[in-house]
Amino acid sequence: MRTTSASFLSAVLLTVFFTGCNKQGKNDVQQIPTPAHLDDYIKYTIRKGQQFSDQSNLVVVSYSELRFSVKFDNSAIYQTADPANQEDINKLYGFSDNNSAHQEYSARFGWNWSRDSLRLYAYIYNNGVRESQEIASVVPGSEYNCSITINDSLYIFKLNDKTVTMTRTSATVKADGYKLYPYFGGNESAPHDIFIWIHEL
Repeated sequence: MRTTSASFLSAVLLTVFFTGCNKQGKNDVQQIPTPAHLDDYIKYTIRKGQQFSDQSNLVVVSYSELRFSVKFDNSAIYQTADPANQEDINKLYGFSDNNSAHQEYSARFGWNWSRDSLRLYAYIYNNGVRESQEIASVVPGSEYNCSITINDSLYIFKLNDKTVTMTRTSATVKADGYKLYPYFGGNESAPHDIFIWIHEL
């Protein structure tokens, strides 16, 4: 169902937030060096045993392009309790689309620690159908520029100099929806505290 009301978006987000998983992870909180030069960044923390980050306010958006910089630290290195879940894609940053819930229409970057690397993905929903595509491996402690551009029937994902295009079936001219924040999972909750720094450009 489509609607343009902010009340619908509020109801959707509140429902999602209050159904988060609270399973406890196996690993202890790690002592991790903080990346330098982060004055302009917002620090997002996903606590051990949680899935949602600590700063996940409802923000209604209308994007033709979303641009941001991101930094991870070594807390992005993790082992899932069930090895079958290691390939699950965590969520980084993006937006819902088409004035709909994000599991109907959305575009965002995803990430995971898989095959001994930190990997970023293009991650979308079109009419409830999920698709993802790996963009590149990145290094904890380094800064990366990311963008998602709306181009009619395409989402154009860019990570530094690498570009991936994904189909967009939303009927709206811009990406009309709400902001999507860092989230762990997949099927499991965070095995230890995870820290991600994001600066929207």
